[in-house]
Amino acid sequence: MRTSLSIVKQEEMKPSLPETERNRLKHALKSRNLRPTRQRTCVYGVILEKRDHPTADDIHLRVREKLPSISLATIYNCLDTLVECELVKQVHLDRTPTRFCPNRTPHAHFHCRDTGQVYDVSLDDERLSAIEQFLPDGFTADTIELSFLGQGPKSDTIS
Repeated sequence: MRTSLSIVKQEEMKPSLPETERNRLKHALKSRNLRPTRQRTCVYGVILEKRDHPTADDIHLRVREKLPSISLATIYNCLDTLVECELVKQVHLDRTPTRFCPNRTPHAHFHCRDTGQVYDVSLDDERLSAIEQFLPDGFTADTIELSFLGQGPKSDTIS
């Protein structure tokens, strides 16, 4: 009985990642004595490709299109590493699975109750200073996690 093997070219296996992001990943991992494995690179690339604040399950489905045998456990391990390396941020919204955001600039999130989508809300320095004024005297914030829950506009005007 003869079996046929599908041969995949090496360049098809490489996750597409812009050079600047590939370098950012490489340096962040190297600073923690870690390597940019194919799995880590692919997971990071998938998060960057579609900045829709995916869950681990969403990421797993997308990565499996490129690396069909990758397990959900490997996805979680890669995500933990990317968070530890400060390449992506965990987004915790009330009673929903953790989502992942590659936007490392200061920002808030808006969670649309109707669609379930999550959007970044820019926070410039002036707004950040205004928010920090709510802290009690002598307190300083290392990070701010601010999220809004509500309804978006009735049309598809948000990108």
